[in-house]
Amino acid sequence: MTLLKTARMLILAGSLCCSFLASAELAVPALSQHVTDQTGTLNTEQKNSLEQTLRSFEETKGSQIAVLIVASTTPETIEQYSLRVAEQWKLGRKKIDDGAILVIAKNDRTLRIEVGYGLEGALNDATSKRIISETIIPQFKQDNYFGGISAGINQMIQVVNGEPLPAVKQKKAVNDGGIKQYLPVLFIFTMAASGILRAIFGRLPGAMITGAVVAGLTWILAGVVTVALIAGIITFIFTLFGGSFGGRGLGTYHGGGDHSDHGGFGGGGFSGGGGSFGGGGASGRW
Repeated sequence: MTLLKTARMLILAGSLCCSFLASAELAVPALSQHVTDQTGTLNTEQKNSLEQTLRSFEETKGSQIAVLIVASTTPETIEQYSLRVAEQWKLGRKKIDDGAILVIAKNDRTLRIEVGYGLEGALNDATSKRIISETIIPQFKQDNYFGGISAGINQMIQVVNGEPLPAVKQKKAVNDGGIKQYLPVLFIFTMAASGILRAIFGRLPGAMITGAVVAGLTWILAGVVTVALIAGIITFIFTLFGGSFGGRGLGTYHGGGDHSDHGGFGGGGFSGGGGSFGGGGASGRW
Protein backbone atom coordinates (compact mmCIF):
# COMPACT_ATOMS: atom_id res chain seq x y z
CA MET A 1 0.00 0.00 0.00
CA THR A 2 2.87 2.33 0.82
CA LEU A 3 4.41 1.86 -2.61
CA LEU A 4 1.04 2.45 -4.27
CA LYS A 5 0.50 5.65 -2.32
CA THR A 6 4.00 6.83 -3.16
CA ALA A 7 3.42 6.18 -6.87
CA ARG A 8 0.16 8.07 -6.78
CA MET A 9 1.80 11.01 -5.06
CA LEU A 10 4.56 11.10 -7.64
CA ILE A 11 2.04 11.01 -10.48
CA LEU A 12 0.04 13.81 -8.86
CA ALA A 13 3.18 15.88 -8.27
CA GLY A 14 4.20 15.39 -11.89
CA SER A 15 0.79 16.47 -13.13
CA LEU A 16 0.84 19.56 -10.93
CA CYS A 17 4.32 20.41 -12.15
CA CYS A 18 3.28 20.09 -15.79
CA SER A 19 0.20 22.22 -15.14
CA PHE A 20 2.34 24.88 -13.48
CA LEU A 21 4.79 24.97 -16.35
CA ALA A 22 1.96 25.22 -18.85
CA SER A 23 0.38 28.11 -16.96
CA ALA A 24 3.79 29.78 -16.67
CA GLU A 25 4.11 30.08 -20.45
CA LEU A 26 4.36 33.66 -21.62
CA ALA A 27 1.03 34.79 -22.98
CA VAL A 28 0.87 35.83 -26.62
CA PRO A 29 -0.18 39.49 -26.72
CA ALA A 30 -3.18 40.55 -28.74
CA LEU A 31 -2.29 41.77 -32.21
CA SER A 32 -3.35 45.38 -32.72
CA GLN A 33 -0.45 46.92 -34.65
CA HIS A 34 2.64 45.96 -36.62
CA VAL A 35 5.01 46.77 -33.74
CA THR A 36 4.37 45.42 -30.23
CA ASP A 37 6.94 46.40 -27.62
CA GLN A 38 6.30 45.03 -24.13
CA THR A 39 9.64 46.24 -22.79
CA GLY A 40 9.57 49.99 -23.52
CA THR A 41 12.70 49.61 -25.63
CA LEU A 42 11.39 51.80 -28.46
CA ASN A 43 10.14 55.33 -27.97
CA THR A 44 6.97 56.61 -29.60
CA GLU A 45 8.75 58.16 -32.57
CA GLN A 46 10.67 54.97 -33.29
CA LYS A 47 7.56 52.80 -33.05
CA ASN A 48 5.65 55.13 -35.35
CA SER A 49 8.49 55.05 -37.88
CA LEU A 50 8.56 51.26 -37.98
CA GLU A 51 4.76 51.11 -38.03
CA GLN A 52 4.58 53.41 -41.03
CA THR A 53 7.22 51.39 -42.91
CA LEU A 54 5.44 48.09 -42.31
CA ARG A 55 2.02 49.53 -43.06
CA SER A 56 3.15 51.01 -46.36
CA PHE A 57 4.80 47.72 -47.28
CA GLU A 58 1.60 45.78 -46.60
CA GLU A 59 -0.50 48.21 -48.60
CA THR A 60 1.74 47.88 -51.66
CA LYS A 61 2.92 44.26 -51.48
CA GLY A 62 0.18 42.59 -49.47
CA SER A 63 2.57 40.72 -47.18
CA GLN A 64 2.42 41.29 -43.44
CA ILE A 65 5.53 41.69 -41.30
CA ALA A 66 5.35 42.40 -37.57
CA VAL A 67 7.77 43.04 -34.72
CA LEU A 68 7.34 41.71 -31.19
CA ILE A 69 9.67 42.61 -28.30
CA VAL A 70 9.28 40.74 -25.01
CA ALA A 71 11.52 40.55 -21.96
CA SER A 72 11.87 36.75 -21.94
CA THR A 73 10.26 33.65 -23.41
CA THR A 74 11.12 31.45 -20.40
CA PRO A 75 10.31 28.60 -19.86
CA GLU A 76 10.07 28.16 -23.63
CA THR A 77 12.80 28.61 -26.18
CA ILE A 78 12.40 31.50 -28.55
CA GLU A 79 11.62 29.01 -31.33
CA GLN A 80 8.72 27.53 -29.37
CA TYR A 81 7.33 30.90 -28.37
CA SER A 82 7.72 32.45 -31.83
CA LEU A 83 5.78 29.62 -33.43
CA ARG A 84 2.98 30.05 -30.88
CA VAL A 85 2.88 33.76 -31.72
CA ALA A 86 2.77 33.00 -35.43
CA GLU A 87 -0.02 30.46 -35.05
CA GLN A 88 -2.11 32.91 -33.04
CA TRP A 89 -1.45 36.07 -35.04
CA LYS A 90 -1.85 34.37 -38.45
CA LEU A 91 0.06 37.04 -40.35
CA GLY A 92 -0.03 37.00 -44.13
CA ARG A 93 -2.85 36.54 -46.58
CA LYS A 94 -4.93 33.39 -46.35
CA LYS A 95 -3.70 30.64 -48.70
CA ILE A 96 -0.77 32.86 -49.69
CA ASP A 97 0.84 32.66 -46.24
CA ASP A 98 3.11 35.65 -46.85
CA GLY A 99 3.68 36.69 -43.26
CA ALA A 100 6.81 37.04 -41.13
CA ILE A 101 7.55 38.05 -37.54
CA LEU A 102 10.69 39.41 -35.94
CA VAL A 103 10.56 38.28 -32.31
CA ILE A 104 13.07 39.68 -29.81
CA ALA A 105 13.51 38.43 -26.23
CA LYS A 106 15.57 41.29 -24.83
CA ASN A 107 16.64 39.87 -21.46
CA ASP A 108 17.38 36.46 -22.99
CA ARG A 109 19.44 38.20 -25.69
CA THR A 110 17.82 36.01 -28.33
CA LEU A 111 15.83 36.82 -31.44
CA ARG A 112 14.14 34.99 -34.27
CA ILE A 113 12.64 35.61 -37.69
CA GLU A 114 9.57 33.39 -38.08
CA VAL A 115 8.55 32.91 -41.70
CA GLY A 116 5.21 31.90 -43.22
CA TYR A 117 4.95 29.07 -45.73
CA GLY A 118 4.56 31.42 -48.68
CA LEU A 119 7.83 33.27 -48.00
CA GLU A 120 10.05 30.28 -47.24
CA GLY A 121 11.38 30.33 -50.80
CA ALA A 122 12.65 33.91 -50.63
CA LEU A 123 13.08 34.55 -46.90
CA ASN A 124 14.55 31.08 -46.37
CA ASP A 125 16.46 29.88 -43.32
CA ALA A 126 19.86 30.91 -44.69
CA THR A 127 18.69 34.39 -45.69
CA SER A 128 16.97 34.91 -42.36
CA LYS A 129 20.11 33.81 -40.53
CA ARG A 130 22.24 36.21 -42.55
CA ILE A 131 19.92 39.15 -41.79
CA ILE A 132 20.09 38.32 -38.09
CA SER A 133 23.83 37.76 -37.83
CA GLU A 134 25.10 40.41 -40.25
CA THR A 135 22.57 43.21 -39.84
CA ILE A 136 20.62 43.02 -36.59
CA ILE A 137 23.01 41.53 -34.03
CA PRO A 138 25.90 43.97 -34.64
CA GLN A 139 23.53 46.84 -33.82
CA PHE A 140 22.08 45.05 -30.79
CA LYS A 141 25.57 44.52 -29.39
CA GLN A 142 25.92 48.30 -29.37
CA ASP A 143 22.51 48.65 -27.65
CA ASN A 144 21.14 50.22 -30.82
CA TYR A 145 17.89 48.27 -30.85
CA PHE A 146 15.97 50.60 -33.10
CA GLY A 147 18.80 50.69 -35.62
CA GLY A 148 19.04 46.90 -35.67
CA ILE A 149 15.30 46.37 -35.98
CA SER A 150 14.91 49.03 -38.65
CA ALA A 151 17.79 47.71 -40.75
CA GLY A 152 16.60 44.12 -40.34
CA ILE A 153 13.05 44.98 -41.32
CA ASN A 154 14.24 46.88 -44.38
CA GLN A 155 16.25 43.87 -45.53
CA MET A 156 13.28 41.55 -44.97
CA ILE A 157 11.12 43.90 -47.03
CA GLN A 158 13.72 44.02 -49.79
CA VAL A 159 13.85 40.22 -49.96
CA VAL A 160 10.06 39.81 -49.97
CA ASN A 161 9.67 42.51 -52.61
CA GLY A 162 11.70 40.31 -54.94
CA GLU A 163 9.26 37.44 -54.52
CA PRO A 164 6.53 37.17 -57.21
CA LEU A 165 3.44 37.17 -54.98
CA PRO A 166 -0.20 37.77 -55.95
CA ALA A 167 -1.02 41.44 -56.33
CA VAL A 168 -2.85 43.35 -53.64
CA LYS A 169 -6.59 43.52 -54.19
CA GLN A 170 -7.54 47.16 -54.32
CA LYS A 171 -10.58 48.10 -52.28
CA LYS A 172 -13.34 49.45 -54.47
CA ALA A 173 -14.44 52.88 -53.42
CA VAL A 174 -18.15 53.26 -52.86
CA ASN A 175 -19.57 55.75 -55.31
CA ASP A 176 -22.03 58.02 -53.52
CA GLY A 177 -22.87 59.80 -56.76
CA GLY A 178 -22.21 63.16 -55.09
CA ILE A 179 -25.14 62.66 -52.74
CA LYS A 180 -23.52 64.73 -49.97
CA GLN A 181 -24.22 67.95 -51.82
CA TYR A 182 -27.94 67.09 -51.88
CA LEU A 183 -28.22 66.24 -48.18
CA PRO A 184 -29.52 69.69 -47.13
CA VAL A 185 -32.31 69.52 -49.73
CA LEU A 186 -33.14 65.94 -48.79
CA PHE A 187 -33.21 66.95 -45.12
CA ILE A 188 -35.67 69.80 -45.70
CA PHE A 189 -37.86 67.62 -47.88
CA THR A 190 -37.96 64.84 -45.30
CA MET A 191 -38.88 67.21 -42.48
CA ALA A 192 -41.82 68.54 -44.44
CA ALA A 193 -42.95 65.29 -46.03
CA SER A 194 -42.89 63.17 -42.87
CA GLY A 195 -45.30 65.41 -40.97
CA ILE A 196 -47.68 65.85 -43.93
CA LEU A 197 -47.80 62.18 -44.91
CA ARG A 198 -48.32 61.06 -41.32
CA ALA A 199 -51.19 63.50 -40.93
CA ILE A 200 -52.85 62.28 -44.14
CA PHE A 201 -52.23 58.51 -43.99
CA GLY A 202 -51.49 57.85 -40.31
CA ARG A 203 -48.30 56.95 -38.45
CA LEU A 204 -47.36 53.60 -40.04
CA PRO A 205 -48.48 54.22 -43.65
CA GLY A 206 -47.03 57.73 -43.54
CA ALA A 207 -43.67 56.41 -42.31
CA MET A 208 -43.64 53.74 -45.02
CA ILE A 209 -44.42 56.23 -47.77
CA THR A 210 -41.84 58.70 -46.48
CA GLY A 211 -39.18 55.96 -46.34
CA ALA A 212 -40.03 54.82 -49.86
CA VAL A 213 -39.86 58.36 -51.26
CA VAL A 214 -36.49 59.06 -49.59
CA ALA A 215 -35.13 55.72 -50.83
CA GLY A 216 -36.25 56.55 -54.37
CA LEU A 217 -34.71 60.02 -54.29
CA THR A 218 -31.45 58.65 -52.84
CA TRP A 219 -31.28 56.02 -55.56
CA ILE A 220 -31.79 58.67 -58.24
CA LEU A 221 -29.11 60.91 -56.72
CA ALA A 222 -26.55 58.29 -55.74
CA GLY A 223 -27.29 55.43 -58.12
CA VAL A 224 -26.40 52.91 -55.39
CA VAL A 225 -29.19 50.56 -54.30
CA THR A 226 -27.61 49.74 -50.92
CA VAL A 227 -27.27 53.40 -49.96
CA ALA A 228 -30.86 54.03 -51.06
CA LEU A 229 -32.20 51.15 -48.98
CA ILE A 230 -30.29 52.27 -45.90
CA ALA A 231 -31.58 55.84 -46.28
CA GLY A 232 -35.14 54.58 -46.72
CA ILE A 233 -35.02 52.30 -43.69
CA ILE A 234 -33.52 54.99 -41.44
CA THR A 235 -36.15 57.48 -42.61
CA PHE A 236 -38.95 54.97 -41.94
CA ILE A 237 -37.71 54.25 -38.40
CA PHE A 238 -37.28 57.88 -37.41
CA THR A 239 -40.58 58.91 -38.95
CA LEU A 240 -42.43 56.07 -37.26
CA PHE A 241 -40.94 56.41 -33.77
CA GLY A 242 -39.55 59.92 -33.62
CA GLY A 243 -42.37 62.08 -34.83
CA SER A 244 -41.50 64.36 -37.72
CA PHE A 245 -37.96 63.84 -38.91
CA GLY A 246 -36.20 66.63 -36.97
CA GLY A 247 -32.71 67.95 -37.29
CA ARG A 248 -31.42 65.78 -34.46
CA GLY A 249 -32.34 62.55 -36.23
CA LEU A 250 -30.78 63.35 -39.57
CA GLY A 251 -27.82 64.97 -37.86
CA THR A 252 -27.10 61.70 -36.06
CA TYR A 253 -27.21 59.74 -39.28
CA HIS A 254 -25.03 62.21 -41.13
CA GLY A 255 -22.48 62.24 -38.32
CA GLY A 256 -22.28 58.46 -38.41
CA GLY A 257 -21.54 58.66 -42.11
CA ASP A 258 -18.58 60.91 -41.47
CA HIS A 259 -16.91 58.28 -39.29
CA SER A 260 -16.86 55.85 -42.20
CA ASP A 261 -14.12 57.92 -43.80
CA HIS A 262 -11.68 56.88 -41.07
CA GLY A 263 -11.42 53.16 -41.76
CA GLY A 264 -8.36 51.05 -42.44
CA PHE A 265 -5.61 50.65 -39.87
CA GLY A 266 -6.43 53.80 -37.92
CA GLY A 267 -10.10 53.01 -37.31
CA GLY A 268 -10.30 49.24 -37.29
CA GLY A 269 -6.87 48.34 -35.98
CA PHE A 270 -4.49 45.72 -37.39
CA SER A 271 -5.06 41.99 -37.64
CA GLY A 272 -3.59 38.97 -39.35
CA GLY A 273 -4.96 37.85 -42.69
CA GLY A 274 -5.18 34.12 -41.99
CA GLY A 275 -1.67 33.05 -43.02
CA SER A 276 -0.03 29.80 -41.89
CA PHE A 277 3.41 29.06 -40.46
CA GLY A 278 5.38 25.82 -40.23
CA GLY A 279 8.47 26.75 -38.22
CA GLY A 280 10.59 28.15 -41.02
CA GLY A 281 13.09 30.92 -40.25
CA ALA A 282 16.19 31.39 -38.13
CA SER A 283 17.29 32.37 -34.64
CA GLY A 284 20.32 34.12 -33.12
CA ARG A 285 21.92 35.41 -29.93
CA TRP A 286 23.93 38.51 -29.09
